[in-house]
This record gives sequence, C-alpha cells and structure tokens, in this order.
Amino acid sequence: MSDPQKSRCGFCAIVGRPNVGKSTLLNRMIGQKLAITSHKPQTTRHSILGVKTTDTAQIIYVDTPGIHKRGDHAMNRYLNRTARSALADVDLVLFVVEALRWTEEDQSVLDAISRLKMPVLLLVNKIDMVKNKDELLPYLQEISGKFDFTTVIPLSARKGDNLEPLERQVIAALPEGEQIFPEDQLTDRSERFFAAELIREQLTRRYAKEIPYALTVEIEKFEEEGNLYRIHGLIWVEREGQKNIIIGAKGEALKEVGTQARKEMEKFFDKKVFLQLWVKVKKSWSSDEGALSRLGYGD
Repeated sequence: MSDPQKSRCGFCAIVGRPNVGKSTLLNRMIGQKLAITSHKPQTTRHSILGVKTTDTAQIIYVDTPGIHKRGDHAMNRYLNRTARSALADVDLVLFVVEALRWTEEDQSVLDAISRLKMPVLLLVNKIDMVKNKDELLPYLQEISGKFDFTTVIPLSARKGDNLEPLERQVIAALPEGEQIFPEDQLTDRSERFFAAELIREQLTRRYAKEIPYALTVEIEKFEEEGNLYRIHGLIWVEREGQKNIIIGAKGEALKEVGTQARKEMEKFFDKKVFLQLWVKVKKSWSSDEGALSRLGYGD
C-alpha cells in the first residue's frame, strides 16, 4: 500500500470530445490561463502540459484536442492523432463529458481509453448549466455503468465547483516519485507558442461563425527589449475573402484583434507588448499535411 506522506508525481491526460470544457478545466486546476478557450469546438489544436506543484505532489496535466469523428480532413486527422498519442504515457485519465449529454463522439473517446491499463476518472462538467437538478442523478447512474471508472465527479470547471475533491482524487491516483519539473514551472510550452495562441484565441472568438478552422497564426519575430516584448504575428488564411474579413474596413477589424491580443499578452507575460499583425493567404493549408507540419502542426 502506498505511503500517503511520500511525494507523488505523474502525468494526467484530460480527454473528451470537442467543447466539453477541457481547456477551462486545465486553466482552473493550474490556477492560470494556459489554454485558450472559446465556444467553438476544436479551439484546442495542440497538447499542452500544465504543471501543478503542491506540498505533496506534482501533477502534470496534459490538455488535448477534442477527439471527434470528422476524420476526412488533414487538420482533423492531426487533432485526433495528437489527442490519442497523449494517452500513451500518462498515469491516469480524466474523461470529461457534458452533463445530461452522451454522443457518438463521447463513445468514441470511451472506446479509445477503455483499452488502457490505468485509472480513469469520469468528470461530468457543466452541472451549473443543468436547470432541473433532479435529472442529474439518473444520468450519473446511467453513465457510471458504461465503464469501470475509478470515480465519477460532477463539477463545473467554469465556476470552479468540486475541483478540490477532484485534485485530491488525482493525487491519490498518482504514483510515488520525485518532481520532474522545477517548482515554479507551469508548462512546457514557449512564450512564442503562447503569443500565437493568444492571437488565435481573439480571432476564433471574433470570427466564430466565419473562419475559425481556416486560420492559424505564426510568430515571425519575438524579441525582448528590457521590459518590452516586440512581437510580429502572421495570420494565415485559405482564401482572399477570409483575409478581407479579418482586416476589415480600413484595417479596423485587424486593429481590434491586435489590441485585444496585446492586452491578453501583457497580462500573461507581465510585460509591455508591442504587437504587429499581418494577414496572408495560403490556399488549403489545413488540408495539406506538409503545410500543417511547416506551420507547427507536426506529430
């Protein structure tokens, strides 16, 4: 039997179909915004490590893109590969579903994790959105029977409800071991990566209906000058019409995106930021495996 006083350390994958709140959960568990969020599915495109160090444990959360059944597109295939590969070397899995919903994609995620030999915690998110709480218990009973879950925890990542019991359960399931990352390290990703993601977040939120899947961001320049970061971001889209939408009349739309992204960067980096943005067209980049790789979507 494990000694509860000994230090624990391990990797914990957060998985689920798109738009169930995985990134919001990661940000809550870490206590800082690491993963960008929007109401649009497939906002998360990369695995991101979020490191939480306590007095007794180091939890290395792995946020993943949503596993989905639309696999006929290069970007979709990349997202599924990224999510599934994140399961290869973790110590436990947090399977996130949305309260009162169960879809084919949820079942697809369960099929993927049911073959693994590790603890799986089922997290029923968005309970704050359930108007009739009497519906929750029958749902929890039904979903609990789908697999031999270590535990089932209803929660609200958005409001932070029930996250302390979740963290205790996660720590209890981790193997004993020494810390892998320094105590003050929160992630494995670079500042350049987060700069690109914060720009993409603003674009995804602003153009949720028009072009969220046809754009990506590349950081061409990232320089530190004292307390100032000088950043040049290049926004890639697939068609000239999409470029015109993002730039807007007299460049006002692009200016607004830049202003909001700069404010988010200054909060995130705790430095002043000088940000310049450009928009270019690369036809069908999201359907081209080679273009995806060159734009940072490598396996």
